[in-house]
Amino acid sequence: MSQVILRRFEADDVDWLVEQHGTLYAQAEGFDDSFGELVAQILADFVNEHDPDRERGWIAEEGAQRLGSIFCVSVGPKTAKLRLFLLTPQARGKGLGKRLLQTCMDFARDSGYTEMVLWTHESHRAACALYAKFGWQLVDSKPVRSFGVDLVEQSWRIDL
Repeated sequence: MSQVILRRFEADDVDWLVEQHGTLYAQAEGFDDSFGELVAQILADFVNEHDPDRERGWIAEEGAQRLGSIFCVSVGPKTAKLRLFLLTPQARGKGLGKRLLQTCMDFARDSGYTEMVLWTHESHRAACALYAKFGWQLVDSKPVRSFGVDLVEQSWRIDL
């Protein structure tokens, strides 16, 4: 993974991100097409409305192959939200998730945010373990029916 670069997200990455989220979550968790639609809407909003000084997305890339993503978006003057954290299966277990998460949190801190929040599902065990290792706190957990399956939705936060 030493040759992996983290570059800024570009609008040309939208189709790849929507496809990867839709495919990987359908395979791993049985999510229906509504998940890809949500990802597409999140990305459309980001492309059209983000503040480049306070919001950013990164794509992890090795050569011409995209391996993952993470986004920092504003949800208030002092609160940033982590979004679209994804690693392709071939990129997992090699420390890239830690690198993406640290990059995103450092950016948020350097941009003046004092806290970060995120929304995920209990089934994303590796990501949740990584959040806990970095000091994030689980603040809410509830059963829901989303994306065509029964899930346990989680909210996490951290002081920066």
